Amino acid sequence: MSALGRPLVALMSGLLFGLGLIISGMVNPAKVVGFLDLAGNWDPSLILVMGGGVTVTTATFWLVLRRQRPLFETKFYLPTKADLDGRLLSGAALFGIGWGLAGLCPGPALTGLATLEPSVVLFVGAMLIGMVLQHLTAE
Repeated sequence: MSALGRPLVALMSGLLFGLGLIISGMVNPAKVVGFLDLAGNWDPSLILVMGGGVTVTTATFWLVLRRQRPLFETKFYLPTKADLDGRLLSGAALFGIGWGLAGLCPGPALTGLATLEPSVVLFVGAMLIGMVLQHLTAE
């Protein structure tokens, strides 16, 4: 693949992902919090988004792994049981807590920056500070 091909495919994939987030409503924190609020005024509409993602992944994962290697890499990088450690579990817990409280996670937040909504800009700023702190304190 040409030197331009890989970044172009990445850009197109990112744009498609962002468009999907916008169409699904995942960039709207109130919609996400409504979906996660099972005990309150629950909004089940995002279940279709989740179901669609799980269905496509389940239906195609085996097909992808039948290939010798990914299209743009030399080998597949799949997690192992050794990858399941305290740092991963605590990071996943923090991610889930943050998502539930703010109604945003990194993908939708970056997409939502286009709205210039102050809460989204604040979230992305806090996320970037957290990434820098993690990088500075990583072993």
